[in-house]
Amino acid sequence: MENVQLKVDGMSCTNCALSIHKYLEAEGVVEPKVNFMEGEVQFELPFEASKEKLIKGINSLGFQVRGSEEKITKRFLDNNKERAIFCLVFTLPLMIHMIPGVHIHFLMNPYVQLGITLPVYIVGMSYFGKSAWNSVFKGIPNMNVLVAIGATAAFGYSLYGTLIGQGAAFAYYETAATILTLVFFGNYLEDASIESTQRALKDLVKAQKVMANMIVFDEHHKEVIFNVESKTLKVGDIILINAGETVPMDSKILWGEASVNEAIVTGESVPIHRKIGEILLGGSTIENGTIKAYVTAVGDDTVLANILKMVKNAQGEKPPVQILADKISAIFVPLVLGIALITLLGNFFFTNIGFGESMLRAIAVLVISCPCAMGLATPAAIAVGLGRGARNGVIFKNAKSLETFKDIKQVVFDKTGTLTTGHFVVDKIHFTNAIEESNFKELAYSLEKYSNHPIAKCISTEWKSKTEIKWSAIEEVKGLGIKATDKEGNTYWAGSFKTLVDQTIEDGHNIYIQKNNQFIGWIDVTDEIRPEAKEVIETLHKQGIHTILLSGDRKSKCELVGKALGIQEIISEQSPADKLNKLEALTKACPTAMVGDGINDAPALAKATIGISLSNASHIAIQSAQVILMNQGLKNLPMSLGLGRRTYETIKENLTWAFSYNIVAIPIAAIGLLGTWGPTYGALIMGLSDVVLALNSLRLFKKKLV
Repeated sequence: MENVQLKVDGMSCTNCALSIHKYLEAEGVVEPKVNFMEGEVQFELPFEASKEKLIKGINSLGFQVRGSEEKITKRFLDNNKERAIFCLVFTLPLMIHMIPGVHIHFLMNPYVQLGITLPVYIVGMSYFGKSAWNSVFKGIPNMNVLVAIGATAAFGYSLYGTLIGQGAAFAYYETAATILTLVFFGNYLEDASIESTQRALKDLVKAQKVMANMIVFDEHHKEVIFNVESKTLKVGDIILINAGETVPMDSKILWGEASVNEAIVTGESVPIHRKIGEILLGGSTIENGTIKAYVTAVGDDTVLANILKMVKNAQGEKPPVQILADKISAIFVPLVLGIALITLLGNFFFTNIGFGESMLRAIAVLVISCPCAMGLATPAAIAVGLGRGARNGVIFKNAKSLETFKDIKQVVFDKTGTLTTGHFVVDKIHFTNAIEESNFKELAYSLEKYSNHPIAKCISTEWKSKTEIKWSAIEEVKGLGIKATDKEGNTYWAGSFKTLVDQTIEDGHNIYIQKNNQFIGWIDVTDEIRPEAKEVIETLHKQGIHTILLSGDRKSKCELVGKALGIQEIISEQSPADKLNKLEALTKACPTAMVGDGINDAPALAKATIGISLSNASHIAIQSAQVILMNQGLKNLPMSLGLGRRTYETIKENLTWAFSYNIVAIPIAAIGLLGTWGPTYGALIMGLSDVVLALNSLRLFKKKLV
C-alpha cells in the first residue's frame, strides 16, 4: 500500500475532519488520519483504490486538496482575514445608525442596504454556503450550515420586504452582513490562535529550511565553497559549518571540533562538545568552532524530519477523551437546527413579539452555537502538549500515550544503558592455563563483535584485533549471549553464568567464555550510573509513582544499582521472555510505564501500558516504544509524565468550557436575552468562544510540570 499525505484547505472544525474521515472509510481506506488544525490528511492507499478519485471526492465535500505551499496560486479573498476585512468595509455603513444621534437618510433606503449587503452575502455564501451545501449533501452537516441558514434567513426576509414595498418593516440586512463579517473575523481569530498552538512544531520546521556551505573541488583540487539550500544536499556531500550557523542535515565530522547546541532536537540547551567522527544532528547550532562534515542523511531520513513526522502523526490520532466530543459534534448541527425551529415557532405562537423578532431569536440560536468549541477542545490541547514535548526532547508517537500518562502508577526501568550510561570499560579478566592472554582476547573479540549489547561492544572495541576467528556458524541467543562454531567443529560461548555447563565456577562475573562446554575464562566490566538517575527516581517517588528495576543482569549488580538509586523493587536475572511475562503481570495490576533501550527490551516495551525508549536505543526498541526521550538520558521522564497529566487537565477544562458555553448560550439566545442585536452578539461571542479554548490551551506552554 502507498502512504498518501495531502494538504487540504477549508477544514475549520471537527465536523470537517469527520466528513473527510467518513468519506475515506466508505471508500475502503483503512484508518485515515485527518488533522484539521494542520490541514493534513494521511492514509494508506489500497492497491485497488485510485488516489485521483479520492482527491476528487474530498474536493466534492467542499474542501480543496492542494500540493506544496510553493505551488499555491494566490487567489482573491482566499483567507479569513481578507474576507473579514472585505466584508467589514460594506458592513460598517449598515451599522452607522447604531451610533446615537447619527441618521444618514439614504443609508436607510432598503435598496441601498440591499446593494451594500449583496457583496457581503455573495462572499459569505461562496464560502459558508458552498461548504454547508456539500456537507449536507454528504450527510455530515458542519457548523457552516448554521451560519449559512442564519445569514440567508435574515437576507431573504429583508429581500422579501424590499420587493413587496415594506422594506422598513423587514430591514434586517445589517443582521445578515454582520453575521457573515463577524464569523469571518472569529474564524480569523481562531486560525491565529491555532497557529500559536503550533509554534513549537513550526520552530522545528524552520530548522529544516536553512542555507548550507557546500564544499567542491576545482580542477586544481582546491576547495570551492557554494552557498546552497539545504534541501539540495545529498548523502556524501561535504559541507563547511561555521560558528553561529545551523547544521543543515545530519552529518559526520571530518575535520575540526565545535560546541554544538542541540536544543532544537533534544531539548538540552547546554552545548555539547563534538569532535572528529561524531554525528551532528540537522537543526542543531554551532556555537563555537568551525567544522567540515559529510552529509549522512537528508530529507525524510534525518532525525529532525522523523521527529516532525511522529509529532504530526500523533496530532492526527484521536485520544479516547475525544470520542465523546466527536459523537456529540456529529449530531450537534441537526440538534441546533431543531432548537432554532422550536425557538422560531415557540416565540411566534406563544409570545407577542411578532415574526421578525422571533426570527432574530432563532438566528441568534444558530450563530451563537459553536460545534467548533467541542471539536477544538481536544486537538488544541494535544497540539500544545505535543509541541512542548517535542521542544523539550520528548517525542510522543501518538496522542493516546500523552493522555494515558495521567494513569501511570509505576515505572519499570531496565538497568544497562537506561539507569546506567552503557559506556563500559573492561575492568578485570581471568583465563585458565588452556589459553594465552592474546588468544583469549582474540577469541572474545571474534565472538562479541557480532553482538549489539553494550558489554559486547565494549569488549570488541577495547580488544579490536587485526586477526579474528572465522566462524562457520554464529548466533546471538537473547538473554544468554553469543554461541559460535568454528570450521573444525568446535563450539564456543561468550555469555552469562547461565550458559556454563560447569556450575561450580564462581558466579558474579559479566561474561564467561567456554570452548566445547569447558570454561576457559571470565571478563568483568564496569559501568557508571547516569548522573541524573537518582534525582529522577526521587522525583517519581514524590509524585507517588512506584519504581521497579527489571534486568537480565545478575542479582548482586542489580541490587548495587537499585539501592544506590533508592529504587523500591528489584527484579534481576530475567530473560526477555521473563521480562515480558513480568511486564504483563505488572500492567494487569495497574497502569505501568517501561523504560528501556536494548533489543531484549523491545517485547516488554510493547507490552507495557506505555513504552519509553531513549533516543540512543536500538532501532527495534525505538519502534516498540510509544514515547522517545531525545536527550539520551532520563531527566525529562518526570517532565513527560507531568506533561501528560497537565494536557489531560487542559482537555477537561476545554471540554467543560465548550459544553457549558453551549448549554448556557443557546437558551439565552432562544429567550431573547441578547436583545434586538442578538444575532450580531451571537456571532461575536461564537467566534470568541474558540479563542478562549486556544488561549487556555496555550497556558500549557507555561504550566509547571514537575
